[in-house]
Amino acid sequence: MPATMAAEAAEQVNKRNNQSNVKLTDEVTEPARCENNNNSRAETERSRYFTETELLRQHRLGEEFFKQPCISLAKAFLGKVTLLPPHPHLTFTLILSKRCTFGNRCEVLVRRCADGAELRGRVVETEAYLGGEDRASHSAGGRRTQRNTAMFMKPGTIYVYPIYGIYLCMNVSSEGDGAAVLLRSAEALQGQSVMRQLRAAQRKEGARQLKDRELCNGPAKLCQALSIPRCFDRRDLASDPEVWLEREPNASWAEPHDVVSASRIGIESHGEWAKKPWRFYLRGHPCVSVVNKEAERRQQYGNVMNDLSPSDVQQPDTGQNDVKGT
Repeated sequence: MPATMAAEAAEQVNKRNNQSNVKLTDEVTEPARCENNNNSRAETERSRYFTETELLRQHRLGEEFFKQPCISLAKAFLGKVTLLPPHPHLTFTLILSKRCTFGNRCEVLVRRCADGAELRGRVVETEAYLGGEDRASHSAGGRRTQRNTAMFMKPGTIYVYPIYGIYLCMNVSSEGDGAAVLLRSAEALQGQSVMRQLRAAQRKEGARQLKDRELCNGPAKLCQALSIPRCFDRRDLASDPEVWLEREPNASWAEPHDVVSASRIGIESHGEWAKKPWRFYLRGHPCVSVVNKEAERRQQYGNVMNDLSPSDVQQPDTGQNDVKGT
C-alpha cells in the first residue's frame, strides 16, 4: 500500500475512534496508591530544569500536548522534528543533494524518586494502539476492563500493564476511545548509574554491566530503568509530581534521524493489524529496540522520489534529439 494511502487509512481509523462516549466514575478513574518506597538509594544529580516550581511550569508538557489523535501523539513523543538546510561543507550524491538534515527538539520522560533525585530518558521509539477497530489493542472493539480503564480516561493518562507476569509496560492515553501510545524505548540522559542498578536488580547475578544504550531499549527495560511501578497506572502525566514529560530546550541535533514508520512488535497473531506501520522510531538511533531495515529502505526511497523534481529524473534516450547529417 502506498505511504499516502496508509496514512489516509490511519487517519480514518483515528477519526472513527475519536468519538468518546465512555463515562467513568470518580472511583474507577482514581489512580492506584503507591507505598512510599525509595527505589534508589544512590546519589544522582537533579534535573537542571525542575529544581524550581517556576522552571517546572516552563518546560513541563501539559494537557494540550496529549490532546491529539493516537498516531500523531506517538510521533510527537519522538520530539518536534524540523527541517534544516543542508550543510554547505558536506558533499552529497546527486539524488540526496536536495534533501535536508533533521533537527530535533527532544521530549524527555522524567521520573522523580522519593529522595528527590531525577532519572531522565529521551523517548526514541513508540507504538500507537488505536482501540476500536485496531484488533491488536487491549481495547479492541471498545472493550473496557478493570485493567485497561486508563485507555479510556483523559489524554495523558498513564496505562501500566504487566506482560509475562513479571514485566511492565508504560502507555499514555491519547484522543479516541481506548487509544494509547506505548513507550517502547528511550535514551538514558540522566541518572544512568541508578538506572543500571535498577536493571541489575532484575537480572541474573553476575550478568555483565549494561551499556548506556541498553538501559531503556525496550518497553520493560524502560519501566525498570526509570522505576515505573504498576501503581502508576491511571496517573496523569500532565500533572503528576513523580513522573512527567518535559521538553529539552537546548537540544541541538544535526544527524539525519528520520522518523521511521514500521510494523509493531509482538502482535503477529492479529492478522492485517500486525502489518500496520504504527511503530515509530528515530532512524539510526542506537537505543531503538528493533530496527526494520526493509521499512527504512522503503521510506527512504519514497522520500528521495518525493524530493526529486522532474528535471532531476533522467529521461530515456530515444534518439529523437540526434542531429542528422545532410
